[in-house]
Amino acid sequence: MQEMIRVAVDAMGGDNAPDEIIKGAMEAAALREDIQILLVGKEELIREKLKGYTYREEQIEVVNATEVIETAEPPVAAIRTKKDSSIVVGLKLVKEEKADAFVSAGSSGAVLAGGQLLVGRIKGVERPPLAPLIPTEKGVSLLIDCGANVDARPSHLVQFAKMGSIYMEHVMGVKNPRVAIVNIGAEEEKGNALVKETYPLLKECEGINFVGNIEAREIPHGQADVIVCEAFVGNVILKLYEGVGAVLVSKIKSGMMSSLRSKIGALLVKPALKETLKSFDATEYGGAPLLGLRGLVVKTHGSSKAKEVKNSIIQCVTFKEQRINDKIKENIVREEG
Repeated sequence: MQEMIRVAVDAMGGDNAPDEIIKGAMEAAALREDIQILLVGKEELIREKLKGYTYREEQIEVVNATEVIETAEPPVAAIRTKKDSSIVVGLKLVKEEKADAFVSAGSSGAVLAGGQLLVGRIKGVERPPLAPLIPTEKGVSLLIDCGANVDARPSHLVQFAKMGSIYMEHVMGVKNPRVAIVNIGAEEEKGNALVKETYPLLKECEGINFVGNIEAREIPHGQADVIVCEAFVGNVILKLYEGVGAVLVSKIKSGMMSSLRSKIGALLVKPALKETLKSFDATEYGGAPLLGLRGLVVKTHGSSKAKEVKNSIIQCVTFKEQRINDKIKENIVREEG
């Protein structure tokens, strides 16, 4: 009998909960028989929604949680006071090893704070970074950190580079991934104090393929596989990336509908264009793992729909199969020793 990978899913988190969250969970379960999904949230509501689906009962379990942490609530206070919230209950399932992973589209602050407070860091990991995959001309790159540590130190960025390299090699299959640090120029002497201090440490770091600085305009061209930065810079890059992408898609669509001639042309190019735009759709790649915790926690967009939830759950399976946490632990402990 094959081992089931247990993924807890926050059924109450996000703008489209619970409908799109449950739909994505059902799609993931239908895709892989080795996944058991624990839907965490208001049991009566979840069971009512499940009546619209056909599924293997051994793959779906409902875990009751009576409270919901709202986006505007102070994260640490919410984690401590709302002990029966879907986020807290889901994270505790990972902590108690009743689930291999937790996926949530809920409050980013609560997921990040709860991940560190409840699940805890791997010994030797200074700060767990949030690391989403972003589409590029050559495939995808890992942006690390994009929201967890806005006041990072050079030693934190070095660990981000190591953990990002492990993730890209073993989850995404990129051999000897290229690591770069975000800067305002290609020259080594450029940048603020943090980047200037971190650059020589990355240059001397064994076990990573450091290729130097990367300017923001080179990121979409796929000039590096692991993009290292502190969270303020990473979050700005991510949000600008998403905004520009959405505007371009909107402009292309409106341009194609502007005249009879353009509409005819649109019919001819539609299949190729659809495939190209699909590769630049961030929802194809799942959520952002919080790397360096003792268990896997994945944060998806607050606006996530079923496809992103499904892909985030599948992402957890690869993470577990490739023993990413064990590899991070081995690497960090070896370096610490």
